[in-house]
Amino acid sequence: MQEKEIIIGTRGSQLALWQANDLQTKLNNIGLASRLEIIKTKGDKIQDLSFDKIEGKGFFTKEIEEALLAKSIDIAVHSLKDLPTNHPKGLVIAALSEREDCSDLLIINKNAIDTSQVLKLKSGAIVGTSSVRRKSQILDLAPHVKVEDLRGNVPTRVSKLDTEKYDAIILASAGINRLSLDLSKYETIRLNPVEFVPAPAQGVIAYQINEENIALRKKLVKIHQQQVGKATNVERKILNLMEGGCQMPLGVFCKIDSKGYYHVYAAFSKHLDQDLTRVNISRSTSNNLAEDVVSALKK
Repeated sequence: MQEKEIIIGTRGSQLALWQANDLQTKLNNIGLASRLEIIKTKGDKIQDLSFDKIEGKGFFTKEIEEALLAKSIDIAVHSLKDLPTNHPKGLVIAALSEREDCSDLLIINKNAIDTSQVLKLKSGAIVGTSSVRRKSQILDLAPHVKVEDLRGNVPTRVSKLDTEKYDAIILASAGINRLSLDLSKYETIRLNPVEFVPAPAQGVIAYQINEENIALRKKLVKIHQQQVGKATNVERKILNLMEGGCQMPLGVFCKIDSKGYYHVYAAFSKHLDQDLTRVNISRSTSNNLAEDVVSALKK
């Protein structure tokens, strides 16, 4: 008897569809047929506000999770960095993808370049981002620039660099790489994740299912990236202990070296006009690692 076709719930942006199609390929490789179901989220519908002004958490995930709970879809595909650390009752992350480059990318208009300045940004350059984490860190590194909100999907945000007031924008390298966007007309600077610290779990895709769907959960073990899970568990635990959502001005990056040592880099600022607190802790184990990072961030 042929197995039931798996329904994948996803947002409709170009990047979200790339992620969902990538999952389809992974499922096909383990013998599972699937189709996509596009779901609009609150974050997709509200385009005139920056993320920190939209009420609540999970504004790119809530509607998809509701469909999962209603069993109208079988798997939800999310950027892990968009998922709140506290799951709705009845849902679990069954697998994680490999991690794409987790860094942020500074994309600069050629006419805004000043090689004598930090990050080659001219004095007074307007940098577009709606992430308070990115705002706090760019102002810490380059206090001579200004930040302005920037919304839209990845290609739209890149296009606004030409059509609107921005001299530069900041985007996740993962999205640029996955969409193979041509940025040759701009100056691009990869921001080292140990210095310009990314969002917890940036670059990772999460596959979420109904916890009672044990059969599917067992099959998804075949595509789960265990080492990615170890690192992002530390990052997301720090986020959870800081009681923040994806719009908290918190960057966390955990790197596990070839000997199994954990190296955590974190950056946090309560407000844009306050100094950034930076923490770097290395351990041979993850035991109490998140707790110690949080303790240092709150000092």
